[in-house]
Amino acid sequence: MNSKKQDAFQRLAAALKVLPNVGPKSAQRMAYHLLQHKRKEAEELVDALQAALRQVHHCSMCNTFCEGGLCDICADETRDGRRLMVVHMPADVSNMEAANCHDGLYFVLMGQINTALGMDVSAIALDRLAQRLGGGEVEEIIIATAFTAEGNATAFVLSEFFKNLPYKVSRLSQGIPLGGELEYVDAGTLAQAVYERRLIKEGGA
Repeated sequence: MNSKKQDAFQRLAAALKVLPNVGPKSAQRMAYHLLQHKRKEAEELVDALQAALRQVHHCSMCNTFCEGGLCDICADETRDGRRLMVVHMPADVSNMEAANCHDGLYFVLMGQINTALGMDVSAIALDRLAQRLGGGEVEEIIIATAFTAEGNATAFVLSEFFKNLPYKVSRLSQGIPLGGELEYVDAGTLAQAVYERRLIKEGGA
């Protein structure tokens, strides 16, 4: 392999390391596999990624990914705008919707606090959340973060953020296993955790 091709291969392997839980060796294996066995699929991957980068943006209300100004849920006038559920990632919204246990709206933090990885308050979209609350009919905020160290840290920061704001604040019940990510919790357990959510703060200033 000449130096020019080697440079291109190394660039591909380095780019693949941006994926979660992918180290140098895994990235090299992926690069070899794509070039040796999946060239056509790799071209489709490139096209799909470029299209997503052009077309996918953040919903102006809930901060999830969508292709328009508003996602389908925020644009649905039948949803109860008085209850706002705060979750980590778009996958959590999908799981809640599959459990059919929340007819309100959502806000997606697009991250969580993990001090070990240098992810502090700046890792969650608090500024956008404050803007979202600035104009609306929200009465109750449901903190639906995971029961992991990161999720609990995020929930604590959110509780402090809401402490002097005039909203009723609750959190999912402990029916979710300790250390559990919402993405892997079954629909029944998830629904029960919503229905039996724990009150943190009554509404009012």
